[in-house]
Amino acid sequence: MEADNTQQKEWMQDLRQTYGLELAANLSREEVTALLAEKLNALIRDDFGALVQLLYRVDIEEPRLRYLLQHHKGEDAGKIIAGLIIQRMEQKILTRKQFSKKNNDIPEEDRW
Repeated sequence: MEADNTQQKEWMQDLRQTYGLELAANLSREEVTALLAEKLNALIRDDFGALVQLLYRVDIEEPRLRYLLQHHKGEDAGKIIAGLIIQRMEQKILTRKQFSKKNNDIPEEDRW
């Protein structure tokens, strides 16, 4: 459970720094999802171009997004997208950790 909490802190920090979202440190995953969904719904209504840019920067897979939106018609699109963004942030953190472990196995004189 501690690892999940640490991971959540990491992706929340990434959301704050990279995407300029103001998030209190003590929010639950559900609260973050709701706040993010609210912001995403505002982008859907008011600035769709900014939403597309955000999804590109976060590296959300377009086919997966389309699939989820088509198969969950009538549901909150912002919440669906928020879930994808959080999943992607978690994937990036895991990838960084795996890559940094591999780099630790390389002797110092062989590193770039």
